[in-house]
Amino acid sequence: MKIVFSASVGADERGEWLRILRATCPRHEWLEHWTPGQTADVAVVANPQPGALHGLHGLRLVQSLWAGVERLLLDPTLPADVPLARMVDPVMNVAMAETAAWAVLSLHRSFFEYARQQREACWRQWPQRRAATVPVLVLGLGSMGRAVAARLAALGYPVSAWRRSGGGDAPLPGVQVLHGAAALTAALEGTEVLINLLPLTPDTRGILGAPLFAQLPLGACIVNFARGGHLVEADLLEALDGGRLRHAVLDVFATEPLPPDHPFWTHPRVTMLPHVAALTDAHSAASVVAANLERIERGQAPLHLVDRSRGY
Repeated sequence: MKIVFSASVGADERGEWLRILRATCPRHEWLEHWTPGQTADVAVVANPQPGALHGLHGLRLVQSLWAGVERLLLDPTLPADVPLARMVDPVMNVAMAETAAWAVLSLHRSFFEYARQQREACWRQWPQRRAATVPVLVLGLGSMGRAVAARLAALGYPVSAWRRSGGGDAPLPGVQVLHGAAALTAALEGTEVLINLLPLTPDTRGILGAPLFAQLPLGACIVNFARGGHLVEADLLEALDGGRLRHAVLDVFATEPLPPDHPFWTHPRVTMLPHVAALTDAHSAASVVAANLERIERGQAPLHLVDRSRGY
């Protein structure tokens, strides 16, 4: 098959992706450059520029190397009749679960506070609580949400996981699965650490804002590992400064890289990561791509297809 590769990444990263993809899928012809009207079977993309696939004919699949597909769905030139698959990378899921465990443990055991005290040469011990006394709510129950919820439950935290609608997923041991607006309202009232892993859609944009914060107990914590568009930054700063929230761990932002004058850089109750909570593993992702290419060749539906009406 002919496969075009389009990515908005640096030259070195682009070359490394192509090297791994070609080594994993050696039977196929990989195209870095093409002209309008050219025919290709599959497009493998990593956050491509809008219009990057315009003019290609014969596409049977657009395979994203990124977990999020909101930028792709906003491109009016993306062929509406071509299946779109998002990346579900098992190695990335493990990485996200590890980072979430670090964030929750650090919030639970006051490790961020101890880091601040070290900078101030302050010796103060805080109570050591049991994990069973720290309720955690995970928003989003996709592959990453399930991995995170399972890891935290295994560490002894009381974990609830919320999705917007009911699904037929296999049960998660030790995790209470919730769905619907009423269930979310009830869950928020007893949550100490809220972890957001929702897809970014028109319905979820801005969900981490003052109305949701007001439903949390005083002193709750926010962890946003999904998309910057979920968070109303001004509302978060007001909630932190006013004592409604105790701490926020943020990996994603409305503008990336974050401007150097942004208040998050120096806020004492914000811990930041530069969008690294879980990076796509190129070798693992290439195996996922190879599996979908084989399914296309056999006439089977690709895995992890996006429902465009839902946005994920």
